[in-house]
Amino acid sequence: MKSMTGFAKTQFEIENRTYSVEIKTLNSKQLDINTKLPILFRDRDLEIRSLLNVLTRGKVEFIIVEDTDKSKNVSKLNFDVAQTHYNECLKLQQMLDTKADNLLSVVLSQSDVWEIAETKEISDEVWQTIVDNIKTATVLVEEFRLHEGEILKKDFIHRINLIEENLDKVSVYENERMNTVKERIRKYFADFELSVDENRFEQELIYYLEKFDITEEKVRLRKHIDYFKEILDENENGKKLGFVVQEIGREINTLGSKANHADIQRIVVEMKDELEKIKEQLGNIL
Repeated sequence: MKSMTGFAKTQFEIENRTYSVEIKTLNSKQLDINTKLPILFRDRDLEIRSLLNVLTRGKVEFIIVEDTDKSKNVSKLNFDVAQTHYNECLKLQQMLDTKADNLLSVVLSQSDVWEIAETKEISDEVWQTIVDNIKTATVLVEEFRLHEGEILKKDFIHRINLIEENLDKVSVYENERMNTVKERIRKYFADFELSVDENRFEQELIYYLEKFDITEEKVRLRKHIDYFKEILDENENGKKLGFVVQEIGREINTLGSKANHADIQRIVVEMKDELEKIKEQLGNIL
């Protein structure tokens, strides 16, 4: 079992520049990939997306971050810009009739007179390094997802077992429940002093009690619980588990509508509470 929540980060250095690759994944019905790339890598967007397809499903945020420390890059003086700045500063000095011995230093301290030597295209060697790091990051994301999935799986097992334990408790009250219904009907006739044919009364009582019978619901609910546990060991089982949970909820609701007994109703409420907690987490399962 895998969660759709994942995170991974790798860092590497190529051509005197440091880069990091980050992948964050969240839950989504489909595979939704968003990329944020430096200008140098934007023409490789489709290739990067194809590498990320192994993540199958979820909202994926992919980022390549370039180290902004310019000291690691080769700088070149833009003579035209520096000359223009110097001339303008010189004119201002003459207009103000002042003298500045450090005029050249001031000009050279301006960031726009320096150019960072940019690589115009990615070499095959550099691109292969990027690809290797993306693949490493996707493996780390999958490991993160597996770890999160195992935590969720344990929680699912715990909660589905609680539902099953509550289902077992229903049997304790079934005989009491049926006897209560019979006594209530007999009391109704006694209060109105009605003479009743016992055979006919038993026939009608059986027909009436059949509407309150919850045997089928209990059998179906137990089968759905067993199937839920079976699916937990399958890969990419989020959607299938969602369908089974719907069926479990349907049987629990029917059980509650037929219960006609305070203790059984309380048990049904507890089962619904556990089922809602399962539903909340199922949206994050791959």
